[in-house]
Amino acid sequence: MGPEKTCGILSIRVIDYTEDRIEEHECIELTEAWSWIGRETVTWIDVVGVPERDELVILGKQAGIHPLTMGDITAPDQRPKVEEFGTYVAVIARMLSERDGRVASEQVSLIFGENYVITFREQPFQVFEQVRERLRNELSVLRGAGPDFLVYTLLDAMVGVYLAILDAVDDRVEDLQGRVLASADPLALKQIYELKEDLLTIRRAAVPAREVLGSLASRELSLVRKETIPYFRDIYDRCIQAAEVAEYTRDTLSGVMDLHTSNQNNKLAEITTILTIVASIFIPLSFITGFYGMNLRDIPLEDSPWGYLLVLLLMLGVALAMLLYFKKKEWI
Repeated sequence: MGPEKTCGILSIRVIDYTEDRIEEHECIELTEAWSWIGRETVTWIDVVGVPERDELVILGKQAGIHPLTMGDITAPDQRPKVEEFGTYVAVIARMLSERDGRVASEQVSLIFGENYVITFREQPFQVFEQVRERLRNELSVLRGAGPDFLVYTLLDAMVGVYLAILDAVDDRVEDLQGRVLASADPLALKQIYELKEDLLTIRRAAVPAREVLGSLASRELSLVRKETIPYFRDIYDRCIQAAEVAEYTRDTLSGVMDLHTSNQNNKLAEITTILTIVASIFIPLSFITGFYGMNLRDIPLEDSPWGYLLVLLLMLGVALAMLLYFKKKEWI
């Protein structure tokens, strides 16, 4: 499940920083943003929205970015991956969010080189703003680190969202489990399927992300410094945790589904039992009324003034006797 697609670029924000200073700029075009790269600084270009293909082609030629990378950016449903193209590394990841009580997933593309990071995303994320706030803090380790550490920080924030959303989904599963145990909730089945879809969305983001983070932590990428590798390993472990929690929660949800099905079957069995008992009681009563309803002479009690009452008492006695028999057999 994904958000509605935006059209065009909503914003281009540039942060140009060193350990001692930071500058922020709003740009109108990608080429204008790229003009800030090339100094003795680290530059983060954050693009929100969907760039036009022509804009990306121009940026690709200007920045030396391969057309395949640009194609991945414009294709919103790419599988998470990491690729190195000599002068830069391209990372495709997925960001999770909650909208209207459901989990949504959308693509985030990150490109980083020797002194820059470019991020492409359709929607604004609060976690990216939190990273921006950290950059504004002159005491932050981000200010003295390279672009690979900024990429680590962004990915770490995204994986943190995975875990936070998983906690929320797990709470919903526990609440649903309690309601299913208490009674056969008619809305439970719909909620179970919604939660299954949410967990599938999370797994589709978290499981491939393990491969991405494993590659970034594998010492095989020249643009990832040795001192940054342990940080990527830490996110890798957290991503494994997210995938495992998603799997565990899915198993729990399957148990809730089985419990709900069992409750529904038990309820159906109770209804069937009651209907069977009612039908069984009415069989002899129908026989009695049918017998006394025959158009024949000399039927017992036909001429008795107490006949009507005695037949009713007979029918009541038969019904009570059958109920006592069913009770003795523990059928009710």
